[in-house]
Amino acid sequence: MSTNVPTNVTYSLEEFSRHGGLTGPHKDGWGIAYYSEGDVRLVKEPHSASDSACVRFMQEHPFSSALVMSHIRKATQGANTLTNCQPFVRELGGAMHVFAHNGDFDKGRLRERLHLGFHRPVGETDSEYAFCALLGRLEELWLRADGVPPLDRRTSIVAAFAEEVRDLGPGNFLYADGDALFAHGHKRMHGEQGIRPPGLHVLCRRCAHDARAAHINGGAHDARAADFGGLTIMPATGELHVVLIASVPLTRESGWRPLLEGELIVIRNGAIVGQSRGYHGPVSAIV
Repeated sequence: MSTNVPTNVTYSLEEFSRHGGLTGPHKDGWGIAYYSEGDVRLVKEPHSASDSACVRFMQEHPFSSALVMSHIRKATQGANTLTNCQPFVRELGGAMHVFAHNGDFDKGRLRERLHLGFHRPVGETDSEYAFCALLGRLEELWLRADGVPPLDRRTSIVAAFAEEVRDLGPGNFLYADGDALFAHGHKRMHGEQGIRPPGLHVLCRRCAHDARAAHINGGAHDARAADFGGLTIMPATGELHVVLIASVPLTRESGWRPLLEGELIVIRNGAIVGQSRGYHGPVSAIV
């Protein structure tokens, strides 16, 4: 989630649990990263979210953030340990970088193709190795910059990385550097249909801040709050601009759009500011 203002974020225990073990297969761990004041508040566990006291705590005591990334794990590589739970967080160039991957890379080919820089994995997953390899490609840019490097240069590096990992297996990933959120859609398992696109979906919405009652998803809600199938966000003041990225649409509204196979979108402050559509597509700015 990316918004234009810091926003109280509440995860519905019932909805979140359904994706995290009650009705879904993803019950091998979970994690949520909230950007705040230049740092990241990271909460994760190597257990199902469906019976987590931490999830209950966050529901009752919501954190405020303009950039949030969450992941529910179905273990394909590595044991059910805290080190293998996503999102992963690292510091580079005085900024906190966060990464989550939904897919399964061939780890042997991953190590052969992508070499590491300064950062090393703590756990055993292909996802964390890929994150460290991405940071290795970004190291020179961030360490030489006076502050945050230009967005177009960061985007070019992330786009080249995305193109390379697509050859190694399903490569849907989210990457954030505190300034921008990068979302790469590829392909994923679709039940009996096998592995195919789309791998991610995106929704852009504006929500007015007022006190009138509104009917969202069949129920009455305060119009200041927006409900996205288990994720409730409440802006402090003004109009809320929000971009949501999810593996599958969280609501039935028509605004959700599947990302094309190989599409990369760049998000800042609740708005899409750049995108590369499909394989070898140029990265273009959106004004």
